Formats: sequence, C-alpha cells, structure tokens
Amino acid sequence: MAIGSGLGAQLGISAESTYGTFVAPTKFIEFTKESLVLKKTTAQSAGIAAGRLLALSSRRVLTRKEVSGSIDLEVTNKAMGLLLQALMGTTVTPVQQAATAAYLQTHTLADTAGKSLTIQKGVPLTSGAVTDKTFLGCKVTGAEFACEVGGMLTGSFEFDGKDCDEAQVLASASYPSMSPFHFGQMAVKTGTFGAETARDGVRKVSVKIERPQAVERFYAGQAGLKKEPISNDQVKITGNLETDYVDTVLDDLHTSDGATSLVWEFVGPLIASTFFETFRITLPAVRFDEGPPVVDGFDVIKPTYNFTALYDGTNQPKIEFMSTDVTL
Repeated sequence: MAIGSGLGAQLGISAESTYGTFVAPTKFIEFTKESLVLKKTTAQSAGIAAGRLLALSSRRVLTRKEVSGSIDLEVTNKAMGLLLQALMGTTVTPVQQAATAAYLQTHTLADTAGKSLTIQKGVPLTSGAVTDKTFLGCKVTGAEFACEVGGMLTGSFEFDGKDCDEAQVLASASYPSMSPFHFGQMAVKTGTFGAETARDGVRKVSVKIERPQAVERFYAGQAGLKKEPISNDQVKITGNLETDYVDTVLDDLHTSDGATSLVWEFVGPLIASTFFETFRITLPAVRFDEGPPVVDGFDVIKPTYNFTALYDGTNQPKIEFMSTDVTL
C-alpha cells in the first residue's frame, strides 16, 4: 500500500499513436504539483409537470467531457523527452554521441499535430489505496521554464485533453536515478546565431512558449468528446532577463530595437568524452520590449529586460536535451 497522502502519488506518461487512445505509461516523472482534472458539461431538463417542485435527477444528462490542467516540475537530466516533444512538435529520436552513453535530443519548433500524450495519475486515498485517473489525448498548450539565483530550473506544462478513463490498471511506477538542472549550471548568451557570447550579470531567466490551438472541436457523432485540437494561431514565445546593470549590451538592443540570438543553457556533469548533461533553449531572434535601466534608490541598478522571440527567416527555435536516455 502507498502512503495515504500526496507522498504516495505518481504520474506516468506515454506518447499516443492515435489521439485519445490509451497507451500504457512508459515514463514516470517526478513532479511538484499537478492540476489535471476532468471537466464536464451537463444539461438539466426543466419540463413542466403538474405538482413537480424539483427537477428530476433522471433527466440530467452529460453532454460533453474534456480535460484541463497543468504539471509543475523540476527539469531533470532524464525523462523529459516526451514532454518536450509534445511541446515543440518535432518527432525526435535521440542521437548517440560518438559511441558514448550520451544521447542528444533536438526538439525544433514545428506543428504539434499528432503529438498527444496519455497521462496516468495515481491519487492515494487516506487508506493508502491508490486510485487511477488516466487522461487521454493530452496536448501541451503551453509551457514556462524559469530559474533564479540559488534555485532549480523549473518547468510548468499546460494541457488540454480529450477524456478521463478510470478503468485502466494503474502502472507500477519506477524512476531512474535523476538530478535537477540548477542555477549553478546556468549560462545566458547573446549575439550572432551560432556564435553567441556569454552575458554577465543575469540573475533570473524565464521563457514562456504558447501553442494556441482550437480546443473546442466538439462535433455531432463524437459522444460528447472533442476531435484533436488544431493549431489556430502563431506560436508565441516571450520571456525576461532579470539582471544587474553590468554593461550596456542588452540596454543598447532595447534602445535600437535590434535583434539578437539568445541561448539559455544548463550544462551539468560529464556523461562521457566531451559530452555533458545539457538543457538548452536557443531563440535565433529576440527583440527587447521593455527594460531600460532606472535608478530607484541606493542599490545596484537592476533592469529587467522583457523580450519576444521571432523568426529570423532561417533558423527555428529549439530545445536541446543531452542525457543518457536512449529513447524519449
């Protein structure tokens, strides 16, 4: 029996071959918080019947179902591939690096059609029995990554889903030995794409990726369930850099509204040869919207630069993940 609290909870995920069709979990992720829930729409008959003072229970109907919620976690050196693929859209196969134990995943921005997940949640009763809630057809609609001085790299993934199935067998969770990426491994670089140089004075970074989708595809003949959401707007990537005012590089880019490539990376322990555990976001063209320095007291000047990522005409944004994971 599990512990009868959140200590006994689990989350397992798998990539679906067909939207909304159950696939048993293949990866189990460590998370800090989740809010995945079934949302239902009901209708109540209100026909007039002589002397009836209360609507009939038997005349309430369930007209549609869907899933929404989020998962918050620390970004670790393993088991991140399925979430990153569902966010970015490219079908990824880890590439072995020079016959070593290191495998590189390159998640380039693309349409997310066909990229849905089964997410199985184990929720403990106080008795220690763990109940199954399996969410089908989970599409990532957005994610935000953040790290600040002294902290871990965290991720928050937003989901839209098709249905909740409580009749599946709860998978037995297993976890590989994992470690989180953190501030001590963080670097920020800007400059010409492919030749970016490190920036000094950066204290906190956040990047938010939004994947707008038509999530209201409820049609007749679908038993009140939705069809797979379709991208219905351009991707939005925004973020901010909290800094000390150590030089004018970012300030000058704000003033001129010039574009620069931005690389935000975390480089962890050596895996083998010259290959290190890595989490890297590359945005080939960002422009700074706000952030000119102001003096608001005796302390060090601390501008926060808000930016928007755009397409440079050649290179797509990407997330690179180097680990020992042979598969996603």
